[in-house]
Amino acid sequence: MSTLLHICCAPCSVACVKTLREEGTEPTGFWYNPNIHPFLEYKARRDTLRQYARDIGLELREEDDYGLRQFTAAVAQDCDHRCGYCYACRMEHTARYAAENGFAAFSTTLLVSPYQDRALICATGARMGERYGVEFIPYDFRPRFREGQEEARALGLYMQKYCGCVYSEEERFSNRRKKELHKLHKEQGRGAAQC
Repeated sequence: MSTLLHICCAPCSVACVKTLREEGTEPTGFWYNPNIHPFLEYKARRDTLRQYARDIGLELREEDDYGLRQFTAAVAQDCDHRCGYCYACRMEHTARYAAENGFAAFSTTLLVSPYQDRALICATGARMGERYGVEFIPYDFRPRFREGQEEARALGLYMQKYCGCVYSEEERFSNRRKKELHKLHKEQGRGAAQC
């Protein structure tokens, strides 16, 4: 079955492509990620995927759209629930591309991550597949997540530090700052107890 595999980044694709090939499916990769910001991050992820696809002989199709303004405008009023829009815009674009280009099915490497909302991704993918008349396959790549990440590191692939959008980057720094403050307060509390 001809399968279009939406790819969020090269590291996440490692386990997914390997799994599909082991099952006898040769996927075609698809890059469409207007949620990734800032531009240097977008470019690093895209260019890493291009090189990795060449290295493993994976056909890669691209809809190269750095969608900062459209994405932020769509989620700005409710940035705490942005993931729903993020999944929907990418799954809809992938389903439409699959239908217009003769693919029987599509899926996404987002399904490898234990940090993503699998149920929402699968529901969104199924809805978009139905809308465009192409099957969404809800692979469960998660059991190979760690293995894929380790292989990506061994290959020297660029490993991102946050999900993709500016809001997830903000959360990363905010969480790191909270941890630093918590550690500082613990150390100060220990020092006060010793006096």
